[in-house]
Amino acid sequence: MLGILLAAGAGSRFGGGKLLHPLDGVSIGVRSARNLLAAGMPVLAVVRPGNETLARLLEDEGCTVTVCAGAADGMGVSLAHGIATSDSSNSAGWVVALADMPRILPATIKDIADALEGGALLVAPTYLGERGHPVGFGARLRDELLALSGDEGARTVLSRHRDELRFIECDDPGVVFDIDSRDDLPAV
Repeated sequence: MLGILLAAGAGSRFGGGKLLHPLDGVSIGVRSARNLLAAGMPVLAVVRPGNETLARLLEDEGCTVTVCAGAADGMGVSLAHGIATSDSSNSAGWVVALADMPRILPATIKDIADALEGGALLVAPTYLGERGHPVGFGARLRDELLALSGDEGARTVLSRHRDELRFIECDDPGVVFDIDSRDDLPAV
């Protein structure tokens, strides 16, 4: 099982530098990476060109970092790059997390990974009925994930296989908490 941390966005709605912005004393991107790592899996972080500071911080945490030259073309490109870069020969799939979702509990991430290892094709957590992140993709979806492009991420894959998507209800509000703008930061 491999965790893929998508950390290649520009953070334009935030005003730039979102993943380096501190949250409870740790940068948002690092906090998201720590949650994946604490779930007990290796993590491949996908970053954009020119973001050496974030890349170094993520490497210092224990992530393998890859730079996606086409990151400006959208999340689908970044995800396809992460899948292409990963070695899936011994993997049940990937747990794909967004670096601007720093409050997902490691136990929730582990539940997603366990469901994939148990044979699920697609897995997503829900909190109070709302679908959240991270999303688990079984290894059989590799070719479809490699074909992604644009900024839709994996929505087309999720839509195509909606009948095979397994939901895991959890008591983890972090699965629906993301930081898009500075207004999303908790008041200190």
